[in-house]
Amino acid sequence: MTVQAILLPVFVQVALIFVLTIWVLQLRYGALQRGEVRPGDIEPAWPARATRVADSFHGQLQLSLLFFVLVILAMMTKKADLLFVVMSWLFVATAILDVAVHTGSNRLGPRFAAFAAGAVLLLVMWVLFALRILLAGVEPV
Repeated sequence: MTVQAILLPVFVQVALIFVLTIWVLQLRYGALQRGEVRPGDIEPAWPARATRVADSFHGQLQLSLLFFVLVILAMMTKKADLLFVVMSWLFVATAILDVAVHTGSNRLGPRFAAFAAGAVLLLVMWVLFALRILLAGVEPV
């Protein structure tokens, strides 16, 4: 696999996180400008939409950290093959779907399904990676 093919899903996931970052900043700044939130509040009561986008942002950081670490390790150990890249794209697709539902209808069923699918997929990726490393024998570092 090429470095570009392996890293492209990472770039898309990073872009998704930055889109959420800019979106939440825009929503919160707007709330401050409209006077919906006072800057001196210790814990501001942000509008529901701003809170939902911020929650989605925080949620993306959680599983994404494990995804980013896995991609780095898979590249370093040369274990990133076509299956790994396809699974990476599927993980990113579930993340995009989770964000779309979370920041849109916020229906718990579809949101949970998207998040759970991504989590299970990432778990399978980690298990496959671990097995490939552990069953490959001892290699010098």
